[in-house]
Amino acid sequence: MAEGEPVLYVIACGGRPAADLPAFVERLQADGWRVCVIATPSGTKFIDAERLSRLTGYPVRHDYKRPEEPDVLPPADAMAVVPATFNTTNKWALGISDTLALGLLNEALGLGLPIVAAPWPNHALSKHPAFPGSVARLKEWGVRMILRWDRLPAPDSGPPGAASFPWDDLHEALRAIRSASA
Repeated sequence: MAEGEPVLYVIACGGRPAADLPAFVERLQADGWRVCVIATPSGTKFIDAERLSRLTGYPVRHDYKRPEEPDVLPPADAMAVVPATFNTTNKWALGISDTLALGLLNEALGLGLPIVAAPWPNHALSKHPAFPGSVARLKEWGVRMILRWDRLPAPDSGPPGAASFPWDDLHEALRAIRSASA
């Protein structure tokens, strides 16, 4: 972990792909990112926080700190939402900051930080009338969306459904941001 490397906050939401974050974090570190993981409350059910802390050298945060407590994470240069659930995508598009993850994402929009999100609702939720509008609004605000509607999993598809998560597309988008910051 080099001090001069740009910092990437990986926001882990409550979806099966979040369980595969350790391998993804290693890929990002190989590209020259200092990675910090922030989980939504539901995201904590899918990740191995201890393993991610060992990999990154930072604690996995999931809740707001008290104002008098020091910040244990360096400031972010970019963010990635992996996976962006139906809930997080819709709340984010409305400016709701009821979790640390959403608060950081809303601040990042205000600061103009590069953000890449990989929305990953199940196929049924992706057809809810609010979801396409939320995706469109976030795109309008400059969020790079990695979303392949035809690859979204069926409800309750488990690990086989998670296998089609767009890890490589997400990695390429983050490599482009990293290259631009070099």
